Amino acid sequence: MENTTLPKRKHIRLEGYNYNNPGSYFITICTENEEKKLSTIRVGTGVLDRPKNELTEYGKVADKRLKEMSDFYDNISIDKYIILPNHIHIMLTIKSVPNGPSGTPVPTDSLIARFISTFKRFCNKEYGKNIWQRGSYDHIIRDEEDYIETLSYIENNSLKWITTHREMCNE
Repeated sequence: MENTTLPKRKHIRLEGYNYNNPGSYFITICTENEEKKLSTIRVGTGVLDRPKNELTEYGKVADKRLKEMSDFYDNISIDKYIILPNHIHIMLTIKSVPNGPSGTPVPTDSLIARFISTFKRFCNKEYGKNIWQRGSYDHIIRDEEDYIETLSYIENNSLKWITTHREMCNE
């Protein structure tokens, strides 16, 4: 007899936490099957050369769409982001609790989830297909030290990419 039960998905959200709360969040959005479609990391020839992250056409669309997201969410700011070959890291801040058109609270679904869904949908419309993995990863920034460490992580992520993926650089 064939087993038709689907595997249970692991819940990655912090149980009981309201993801509409003002605060900062670190988000990672990955491409489907970790395909390297968004950028190429180029390694410099000099010892002090920083890696150069060159966006592909997919990456340029993602970059454009991220820059437009504040037009749709005036209570969210994108503090920093980086587009790597197979994923995007975003540090965003919810500045205020959103209200509906009549001043009533927004639905209980996560503002973060709606932001990510809108971003993916806008990109996919321009791509003509879906390139994104289902779901995303998020981390609630807990304090100023966590915020600074996360910004540093984003800033230095192309260096980290080179140390772990050197064979894929300059392809």
